[in-house]
Amino acid sequence: MQDFTPHLLDIANSFRAGAERARVFASRKTFRNFIMALRCVLLAVLAIASITLADSDVTKLKIEIVSTPEGCTEKSKNGDMLTMHYTGTLDDGHKFDSSWDRDQPFTFQLGVGQVIKGWDEGLVDMCVGEKRKLTIPSSLGYGERGAGNVIPPHATLHFEVELINIGDSPPTTNVFKEIDADQDNMLSREEVSDYLKKQMVPPDGGEMSEDVKQMLESHDKLVEEIFQHEDKDKNGFISHEEFSGPKHDEL
Repeated sequence: MQDFTPHLLDIANSFRAGAERARVFASRKTFRNFIMALRCVLLAVLAIASITLADSDVTKLKIEIVSTPEGCTEKSKNGDMLTMHYTGTLDDGHKFDSSWDRDQPFTFQLGVGQVIKGWDEGLVDMCVGEKRKLTIPSSLGYGERGAGNVIPPHATLHFEVELINIGDSPPTTNVFKEIDADQDNMLSREEVSDYLKKQMVPPDGGEMSEDVKQMLESHDKLVEEIFQHEDKDKNGFISHEEFSGPKHDEL
């Protein structure tokens, strides 16, 4: 998440999104989306950790429907994979991120904590092609901690969004089990590191994209960010209980 990337503030990392579920790992292209979503999940985790009402005039989520397409037959619901375009600004009008500027929409799963709460709550019941404006209070955004040097503490966020596509919810997979190579029910830095590297390697010796190359360059930092937020007791391992990603086999 470079300065601000995976497209909903492409910036840090965590395992709540775990692995964007089974097919996410079967496809290297989808895995790149997982890595980017993973980074934005870190910020979502930080926001959840600081559920304190901000010193702001805005205390509730405001949803303004700008336009809706005719003949809408399907609306977004929790569990759906959504592909969105968006622009995010602060109260003073400063633009901190925009998928439109990159000409690259953002894909994530709705309602599972992969994005900030203001998105999980504000993007339900949308039609493909629908446009909305969201005004998100700090308590549903990045809270009292903010996000790096880009989002200040207690910031109200403003988003203009457009829903591009609704996809089916992927099946879950036991990500913890996949990472836990020695099956001791604890994840070491080496196991997490090896797992991420394997997922980033293109199949059949294919060429790495620039995104994947950048991820590899910041690989060590990525691992440390994961442990910072998953290793709750700071003993150098992530236990099965501490792991916030998918850790049960699908029934």
